[in-house]
Amino acid sequence: MVFLVGLPSPAANGDSMINSKQNGLLLRSDVHQLFDTYDFSINPDDNCKIVCFTEDSLHIAGTYPHEQFRNHPERPPDELLRWHFRQSVFANMKGAGEPSFETDFPPGSDMLGDIYRGPKAAERMEFELFNRFA
Repeated sequence: MVFLVGLPSPAANGDSMINSKQNGLLLRSDVHQLFDTYDFSINPDDNCKIVCFTEDSLHIAGTYPHEQFRNHPERPPDELLRWHFRQSVFANMKGAGEPSFETDFPPGSDMLGDIYRGPKAAERMEFELFNRFA
């Protein structure tokens, strides 16, 4: 794992640490929340193409940030965008054929019965017990 601490930044006026203004993106609050939760990312290896990993309610998938952003000397480094993109992939991809389990059981529901009747009941029960008693 590579952390971007101490990378030289000629445009950062001596502030080359992870909290440098160079590492920031100014986004609308709703867009910022989607970026922070890895719902979309910017792929620096594809000319900064925007990739959505969930429903694209903003209609930004497949688009590119303005050229002024891509060419700006103080934009976030490719290494940082690449790290975020990889984290987005990891956060949104599951193994082929892995079921998605319901985790929000309403009050009064038969949680054990739902687990036993669901897919991969033994594995799910082991998972639930491990997470609750670990």
